[in-house]
Amino acid sequence: MIEFYGADWCGDCRRSKRQLDELGVEYTYIDTEKTEGAIGKVLEYNQGAQSIPVIVFPDGTHLTEPSNPALKAKLEQLSLI
Repeated sequence: MIEFYGADWCGDCRRSKRQLDELGVEYTYIDTEKTEGAIGKVLEYNQGAQSIPVIVFPDGTHLTEPSNPALKAKLEQLSLI
């Protein structure tokens, strides 16, 4: 399952969520402002940066602030679309 770390105020988060929804990809949304420990995970994935969204894939890799083409390519690589 994909884990999606984001926040409602984040434009890049809304864009990536919209893309995943349009492609029919299931994911677990983790609101970094409402979920205890979520910011810690974001900092861990980003070596100390608070950049979101962070999208974590079933193979253990992640993308931070991905462009739509980069996100689609990753989903295709993992045969999720």
